[in-house]
Amino acid sequence: MRDTELRRQAIDVLRGNWERGHTVPSRRLYPHQWSWDSAFIAIGWARTSPGRGRHELESLLAAQWADGRLPQIVFNPAVARDAYFPGPDFWRSRDVPGAPRRETSGIVQPPVHAVAALEVHRASPTLGRLFLRRVYPGLKAQNDYLLRDRADGSTDARGGLVTIVHPWESGQDNSPAWDAELARVPADVQVLSAHRRRDLDHVDATERPTAADYARYVAIVDNYREHGYRDEAGAHLFVAVDPLFNALLAWSEEALAEIADIIGKPSEPHRERAAAIRDALMARCYDRAAGHFFALDRDGERVPEHCVGGLAPLVLDLPADVVDALVAGMTGPRFALNDRVPLPSYDLTGPAFDTTRYWRGPAWINTSWVVLRGLERHGRQAEAATLRAAMLNAVRQEGFREYFDPRTGAGRGVADFSWSAALTLDLLATGAAPAPAPRPLTGAPS
Repeated sequence: MRDTELRRQAIDVLRGNWERGHTVPSRRLYPHQWSWDSAFIAIGWARTSPGRGRHELESLLAAQWADGRLPQIVFNPAVARDAYFPGPDFWRSRDVPGAPRRETSGIVQPPVHAVAALEVHRASPTLGRLFLRRVYPGLKAQNDYLLRDRADGSTDARGGLVTIVHPWESGQDNSPAWDAELARVPADVQVLSAHRRRDLDHVDATERPTAADYARYVAIVDNYREHGYRDEAGAHLFVAVDPLFNALLAWSEEALAEIADIIGKPSEPHRERAAAIRDALMARCYDRAAGHFFALDRDGERVPEHCVGGLAPLVLDLPADVVDALVAGMTGPRFALNDRVPLPSYDLTGPAFDTTRYWRGPAWINTSWVVLRGLERHGRQAEAATLRAAMLNAVRQEGFREYFDPRTGAGRGVADFSWSAALTLDLLATGAAPAPAPRPLTGAPS
């Protein structure tokens, strides 16, 4: 398939999923607005319709909570309340002081939004400057919330690592990295008897999280909701540090620094925070013997599962030997970089590997895109070219699927998935050219 035809098909997917100022991830399974989906989608819109990219992010920011959190889901009031589980009646955000008028979930997702805003600006710089002035306060408030209320207790005055309090906040819902922490959550599958999982109406159960996982997901939210979604003692049945989440937070701070320079705001505090997060990732999550960044459990112990999120810190300013180690892991048997299938979400040789079940092996376009940007930042053009080819070959062969079998490339999950289409547009527009490199951070990586 020619690039022009692939581009046309990707645009058709985004147009088909456009919904009054935002883009749904999928008409079938995800009928509302999702947070980090909208960030990736905005990057795709920047390549074909920057105005829609601006609307995408501003519509999400319009549902920001008073404390700065940007919610994982913004519910569309025109959609039936039970069309998706967990829906608005489960989250009950209207009962919470400081929640927006629009109903939302009470948790967050990885903060890649400032990166997206900068991409939208670059696509239309004249109008983009005004857009950046509008969105900068909300983007900064999002990161302020995370660094203030989700600090993992090991931060210094400049900042440091933040926690996630639900597997859904990682965006990698049922990753093996969360298994041990989830096992601590007291829940019985009977808790699901009061709910209907709408995901199984659209996708085979073998491709989705198990009932046992869902029971624990529900229990975690039940507890957090009872605490009014306040990040206080006893509010969290699940606590972890995710290297992907924190790498994107640091990358977002770099983007905020560039945005601040453009609109005349102080930028150095953002660079200092980005450097502090990077240094904390190096000190606490990076295992030199394994050459990989690992998640941390609630006790601060490394979880020895090789997940694609452990490659995400490549988007940051890392020492050359760390980059070499991450690339060696990526090209070795655990991730087996090739030009046919994007990177698997989990170690191909790992004990929990599953070719079909969601984040326990299947390959995703968005996480591969993040790693691609990291490879380009560090001048690893050969590996970047291979990964780019894999992503494009996957969508050419199977369409814009939600995820892909990591061995065969077969499409999994729903079809016409928005971020797969959006990031394809970005790949086609950027070609083999590396993304612009941010200015160096304050301090040297440790």
